Amino acid sequence: MSELPNKGGKTRQAPVLEVAGLKNHFPIRKGLLRRTAGYVYAVDGVDFFINEGETLGLVGESGCGKSTVARTVLRLVEPTAGAIKLNGRDITRLPKSEMRPHRREMQIIFQDPFASLDPRMSAGDIVGEPMLVHQVAKGKDLEERVAALFLQVGLRPAQMHAFPHEFSGGQRQRICIARALALNPMLIVGDEPVSALDVSIQAQVINLMVDLQEQKRLSYLFIAHDLAVVEHISHRVAVMYLGHIVETADKKTLFSRPLHPYTEALLSAVPIPDPKLKRKKLILQGDVPSPVRPPPGCTFHTRCPYVMPRCKQEAPRLVEVAPGNLVACHLHEGGVKSA
Repeated sequence: MSELPNKGGKTRQAPVLEVAGLKNHFPIRKGLLRRTAGYVYAVDGVDFFINEGETLGLVGESGCGKSTVARTVLRLVEPTAGAIKLNGRDITRLPKSEMRPHRREMQIIFQDPFASLDPRMSAGDIVGEPMLVHQVAKGKDLEERVAALFLQVGLRPAQMHAFPHEFSGGQRQRICIARALALNPMLIVGDEPVSALDVSIQAQVINLMVDLQEQKRLSYLFIAHDLAVVEHISHRVAVMYLGHIVETADKKTLFSRPLHPYTEALLSAVPIPDPKLKRKKLILQGDVPSPVRPPPGCTFHTRCPYVMPRCKQEAPRLVEVAPGNLVACHLHEGGVKSA
């Protein structure tokens, strides 16, 4: 990994992934001439980083922009504005020809393991295809590498010749994980990789991802709805609402002391297994506003139980209120507090 200068002449490692001011606005075209009539503000100014060997969980309601962030970070869709740095190198505006070597460093695991596998290819060909495309291996060497990947993800090499429909849902997701590992990437984006699986299989896949991370020092951007899954796999958690990150903290801090009202509402909806423990319920009123016409000021003010007149006019900045704990809320704008 690249190193950055630090105070006192020392060096520190650059994050594997660093995102600053990321925006993705999709035009709405109408009429015969397909003129732009507006924009969908899917991602509207997002900042985060992921260190080597770290998992950042990204949570929020459907439609808040999580998957768009994932695809934009990987340059599967082009950003409207902002910067994306991979291992210290700015890849935001690199042409496709120059992106090729960087694509080896970042891979994705999709939500639906069946839809993301070509039904006409064998499982071994699916896993080996990235190595063929990037000319990493071929022939006997390719076959041996694919067999080793099958073993790593808990599949038998004898299954290399089977087709996707011959596998269970959990096994298909293991094939997807093997494919993501084929080029030895630094970063893997999991776009709700276990939400389509049975609960018992979810645990197996999550534990596999944790084991692989420890073995290979992988970095994960893990997107999910299930907060219990996020709590298990993540080191830090970022909470998204309507295209913005409203809070970031290490998982222990976020789950025990949420600061943003939206984070508080999300956690209050999670069942507690101990009937003796009680948690204050925060029930939000109304629906999520449209990303085509987001509210002025704080985008959460239309549903916030603590709304103030200022919230309707001025958008809060994401500020550090405690070491490593950032929140975008006018209730918490005092800056870094002493630990």
